[in-house]
Amino acid sequence: MGAVSFPDPATDVPASQGKQTAVLAGGCFWGVEGVFERLKGVTNVVSGFAGGDKSTAHYEMVSTGRTGHAESVKITYDPSQITFGQLLKVYFSVAHNPTELNRQGPDTGTQYRSAIFYMDDEQKKVAEAYIQQLNDAKVFPRPIVTQVVPFHGFYAAESYHQHFLDNNRDNPYIVYNDLPKLEALKKQYPQMCKR
Repeated sequence: MGAVSFPDPATDVPASQGKQTAVLAGGCFWGVEGVFERLKGVTNVVSGFAGGDKSTAHYEMVSTGRTGHAESVKITYDPSQITFGQLLKVYFSVAHNPTELNRQGPDTGTQYRSAIFYMDDEQKKVAEAYIQQLNDAKVFPRPIVTQVVPFHGFYAAESYHQHFLDNNRDNPYIVYNDLPKLEALKKQYPQMCKR
């Protein structure tokens, strides 16, 4: 999907010590989780829901598209090894198609929207600047539709959704939609991969 010459963010959060968190939505969380789990510096990835209330953070309810939630991943990372901007580079170039509004591949509805739930003003600034940079460079044939919205809570999905890609590699959905993302990651960013 993304070109090999995908640009680095011109603006980034400075490297620091300690753990940081990013919450990103980019379609079905199975593949997005699988991509970020493979990055050096990422210590944990959880599939779940963001953008709605705790009371509606259940897969069956979110699947109706009426809860305000987006299928999301909560990424815990070490900013001395990987920056927020580098996470966004992978997010935009490999993890999903940021030009599809309220859908991703075969999945349609607001629960599959592209969104960055920023934790602080720095994350907001980096996300907005990178989207502008990618649009200005015409990296994609259509404008990026990713929402940049404040983080208000993340709710882990049911246990069977966690590590779904690794536990269900023969699932036709995974084979068709998500394994190509892992191939693209290894091909474009071998230096960033754990294995």
